[in-house]
Amino acid sequence: MVVGVLRVELRLEAVRSLKEKRGLVQKILARCRNRFPVSAAEVGDQDLWGNAVLGFAMVSSSEPLVAGHLERLEDEIESSGLAEIVSAEVEYIHL
Repeated sequence: MVVGVLRVELRLEAVRSLKEKRGLVQKILARCRNRFPVSAAEVGDQDLWGNAVLGFAMVSSSEPLVAGHLERLEDEIESSGLAEIVSAEVEYIHL
């Protein structure tokens, strides 16, 4: 069993309040959950307007399968135009 974990730091340019940020983050998370077989949550910078840290996790029997999904998930976030990816880290846990 392989667990893939993706941590993505985002810059949110057009956000003017925490309420706007929450709405935008929820939109990004919902889009990712609908298109990919992942668990997703905001995991950091909850009180900062212009930044967000999102975490994604996926379980599979194959690391290449997990890697492909997480790469496409990154591309989906970037191409959505809702946020700019500042950094992304992937970790694989083999059990």
